[in-house]
Amino acid sequence: QVQLVESGGGLVQVGGSLRLSCAASGTIVSIGTMGWYQQVPGKQRELVATIGSGGSTNYADSVKGRFTISRDNAKNTVYLQMNSLKPEDTAVYYCNAGLSYRDPSGSLYYKNSWGQGAQVTVSS
Repeated sequence: QVQLVESGGGLVQVGGSLRLSCAASGTIVSIGTMGWYQQVPGKQRELVATIGSGGSTNYADSVKGRFTISRDNAKNTVYLQMNSLKPEDTAVYYCNAGLSYRDPSGSLYYKNSWGQGAQVTVSS
């Protein structure tokens, strides 16, 4: 089986920085686009940033110039560097990735996977 495991959330003051990490584990064959989403209570999960397998990136307008998404393909890991944090960035952040993997019999599968979520709280 495969999974995404997040780390790096926490409490930070306005203007501070945090870095989120999300590592894929299991019998990974390949990983497609990886991304980060945020969700606040009572609202739908919203896109923050994505990065393609070749490194192309896409950002929500609200985070452009402040957040940077990157990936380390050798480590099957995606990062989100968050700078100049604002109170409105407070949310649970989820990583997402399309994972191709093999089961013990060698059969190839694809799974759109989500991390467990990381709370980011920005205090004013």
